[in-house]
Amino acid sequence: MLIKEIISSLEYWAPRAFQESYDNSGLLTGNPNVECSGAIISLDATEEVVDDAIKANCNLIISHHPILFSGLKSLTGKTYVERTIIKAIQNGISLYALHTNLDNIHGGVSFKMGNLLGLKHMRVLKPSAENLLKLVTYVPVDHLETVCNAVFNAGGGKIGNYDECSFSVSGTGTFRPNEHAKPFSGSLNKRHSDVESCVEFLVRKDQSESILHALKHAHPYEEVAYELIPLYNKNQFVGSGVIGEFDTPVEYKDLLNIIKQTFGGTVRFTRAPKEKINTLALCGGSGSFLLETAISQNADAYLSSDFKYHQFFDAVDRIFLMDIGHFEGEQFTMNLIQDFLIEKFPTFAARLTEHKTNPVLYY
Repeated sequence: MLIKEIISSLEYWAPRAFQESYDNSGLLTGNPNVECSGAIISLDATEEVVDDAIKANCNLIISHHPILFSGLKSLTGKTYVERTIIKAIQNGISLYALHTNLDNIHGGVSFKMGNLLGLKHMRVLKPSAENLLKLVTYVPVDHLETVCNAVFNAGGGKIGNYDECSFSVSGTGTFRPNEHAKPFSGSLNKRHSDVESCVEFLVRKDQSESILHALKHAHPYEEVAYELIPLYNKNQFVGSGVIGEFDTPVEYKDLLNIIKQTFGGTVRFTRAPKEKINTLALCGGSGSFLLETAISQNADAYLSSDFKYHQFFDAVDRIFLMDIGHFEGEQFTMNLIQDFLIEKFPTFAARLTEHKTNPVLYY
């Protein structure tokens, strides 16, 4: 199996189009066209993780955090980033990262955390906007079913938990083919009219090219008329963070113990406005930007990491804020990736790194 086949599967699961603008997910070093001998999965790419890959004879490292966030002007080994990249290249090891795109998918990093805590009815805390389009096209009525099936099979027409969604109305379309045309119906240089269906689909922006290809392949017309219209609708299945409920309300002190036992490290927290926690919002990684969203969604508590001192004041008497370490919150992302690869490629060697990459120690 080639490295690019593994990447293709990962990016179908967590499309790179879902990453944040500042991010740098994807293949960072290496040749995607070589055969993959195995993969090491880690939260971070470090020299020690490269050593793990060498020891295990794996030529691919899949990390959550990209080791390259900005451009390098030299590769002299003066930083851990440069040394890691040099060692990987010298040993023929490809470095691949799926970061905020894995954060933003339904069932991603925050959902993994919620599952570990036993949350139910989980949904995206802050759905993303501007990644949906409306596709409108015009089809002879006898070919409507064929065209719809092609668009559906390419990924169009999905709304939340529903698929094969479309809307159509009938009308009359006109056209006049010139002498260079090869019309499906009508005669050259004569205006022709046909009964057509105007049909609409919801499509994801990142899938629009493949959906248009399927549309044109299935459509009987030589020239396919269509419109792609940007939408501001929020995609309820893509976005940041998670919110969900416990089966029964949990005492806030018990919740602290559960979080400590689940994630380890230390927990920084504010006083709790409520004795019992029913609704919990959370976000893997640095999630301070979602604090106000959690409050506006009437969450009883919010769990994330990397809050600054003054940001805790924003939560006081409004929500029970808990801050765990960045590594602690995202450590099970490795298991999330491994489980996906094992399910997708049962015979493929996908190992977790033996090295704990957390640079933060606790006394």
